[in-house]
Amino acid sequence: MIQTVENIGEKLISMLTYDASQPLIFSSGLFLFLFAGFLFFYGFTRRAPIARIVYVILFSLYFYYKSSGIYFLLLVFASVSDYWIAHAIYKVRTQRAKYWLVGLSILVNLGMLGYFKYTNFLIEIANNLFGQGFLNFQNIFLPVGISFFVFQSMSYTIDICRGQLKPLNNWADYLFYLSFFPQLVAGPIVRAKDFIPQIRQNPLRVTREMFGMGVFLILIGLFKKAVISDYISLNFVDRIFDEPLLYSGFECLMGIYGYALQIYCDFSGYSDMAIGIALLLGFRFPKNFDAPYKSATITEFWRRWHISLSTWLRDYLYISLGGNRKGRIRTYFNLLVTMLLGGLWHGAAVRFILWGALHGIALALHKLWLSVVPGSKATGAEMRWFWRIPGIFFTFNLVCFGWLMFRAESMKTVQLMLHQIFTNFNPSVIPQVLEGYAGIFLLVGIGYLLHMLPDRCDRWAQRFVTSLPTIVQVLLAACVIWLVMQVKSSDIQPFIYFQF
Repeated sequence: MIQTVENIGEKLISMLTYDASQPLIFSSGLFLFLFAGFLFFYGFTRRAPIARIVYVILFSLYFYYKSSGIYFLLLVFASVSDYWIAHAIYKVRTQRAKYWLVGLSILVNLGMLGYFKYTNFLIEIANNLFGQGFLNFQNIFLPVGISFFVFQSMSYTIDICRGQLKPLNNWADYLFYLSFFPQLVAGPIVRAKDFIPQIRQNPLRVTREMFGMGVFLILIGLFKKAVISDYISLNFVDRIFDEPLLYSGFECLMGIYGYALQIYCDFSGYSDMAIGIALLLGFRFPKNFDAPYKSATITEFWRRWHISLSTWLRDYLYISLGGNRKGRIRTYFNLLVTMLLGGLWHGAAVRFILWGALHGIALALHKLWLSVVPGSKATGAEMRWFWRIPGIFFTFNLVCFGWLMFRAESMKTVQLMLHQIFTNFNPSVIPQVLEGYAGIFLLVGIGYLLHMLPDRCDRWAQRFVTSLPTIVQVLLAACVIWLVMQVKSSDIQPFIYFQF
């Protein structure tokens, strides 16, 4: 009996402590268990904002500990640093002093990001320039989501410098904003001016509409991530990218199209769950994805894809560089620099820089097109259908070409994939491939079909789920969770954007 109790205790401790091989994610059974317990006690803080703030902070820090171990202290450090820097920015009188303090905030945040994310990349560059072995590679752990909370923290100090925000008077409030677990490890990047007014709401109100929408988004996100993304990744996409020479050009092309759906379902699925969980807790996040593959231009794509990041890059980088205020050539240059740095933000590798360059050049060319071609439109909604359809086709394939560089482990893989597509397409194998991967192609087809449905269909589905009785919503959630359990792999697949 004693031995049994000890074994149970050991398993419980093992389950609740950090495991680098199994970071805590929304689609895991452990998170659902912890979140259910969290919600039970959360309900008692409805009229106690201070208790609610402390309770959520503790759970959020534990959530981040389960994702990155002891590195949750980086989050605490960032909150302390920028809290006091923000107060200093607000108090100094000269604009020059404000700029110096903002520079200090940027230096601290980018210093953390640079060390953990780019040290080995810089070592690789140095070794290529001065000979292998010039510098030794470091075994540096990349804390999950560091890019997200660093950007979020910098936006706070920059907004105060610009006079768009006043600093918080309570450090706990700022730690709450920075550590709020739904968006902590993979976004969306929530602006302080949008989130801070919600922190001390009293009483906390979760309307029927908010609860229903939260349930809907969680279920949709879970379906996207665990049913579509994970399944096509493990059973098709990963195989193609791991050994492209073993597959025909048609299979390689389908692997790229599959990855386009995978990364969308993975990341938008996470965002949906994050927004949904926040709604259940009484907080509203801005929309982060808006059917990006419906885009008829590259400009429209970046208005629909990862909206919180694209607007962050626009407001804090592109505009700071001068935006479109300093002439046409400077505008194109600013776009290119912004997207190059956006690519580098995604990963410390040449392929991410090339991915950013591709999008920067495409955005600059589209802006040039708009300025020299009479009647050209920025978005598909402004186009006639006979222009919009080829625009969607071209934009989607351009984005997919970028995804090839984004997903490939090296530029060698990119080369091999393109070689197979253009020199070994082998159309004769198409019927065999379609038959062999019938389930995969059916799921991919369903995914793209649902994605391309008119917006009114999505709104109807939201209204339908929201209008259901609570007990029916619970039963619907149980059915979706059962479906996920039936199709998911034995190993939980981490979210793609955890690497950023």
